[in-house]
Amino acid sequence: MSEQSDDPTAEQVAADLSAVLGRLMRRLRTASPDSGLTPSQRSVLARLGGEGPSTTAALARAEYVRPQSMRLTLGALEDQGLVQRTPDPDDGRQSVVSVTDTGRTVLAGLRAAKHGWLSEALDAELDGAERRTLADAAALLRRLVER
Repeated sequence: MSEQSDDPTAEQVAADLSAVLGRLMRRLRTASPDSGLTPSQRSVLARLGGEGPSTTAALARAEYVRPQSMRLTLGALEDQGLVQRTPDPDDGRQSVVSVTDTGRTVLAGLRAAKHGWLSEALDAELDGAERRTLADAAALLRRLVER
């Protein structure tokens, strides 16, 4: 008779994580104020805010979209005054996109709302040991996505 393990399979954990993280991301989006931005625009704005200025081509690669789609996304952000383009000092044929002060303000508001909701939920629903478990899980998830 073989000994049965209580450890979940990688497939089970992957399915559970995908489902719950998808729900968490949707909940976080609803917690932030209506900025009028699409999910793609929010993602690009957040990437530029976190990683700094970038070219359209580099952003397209990072976001897994075609350069044409990225140009449309950046055009919409630029029309709203959230990003600006400047000539690339290394390649005059390209431009470098960066977040404007208005864009940083919008990002800060979105992040504050998301973090506020999540902090309140963690405080209201979990005890200290459960929060420690989530902190440990966050470290493991970070390790997975940064490999």
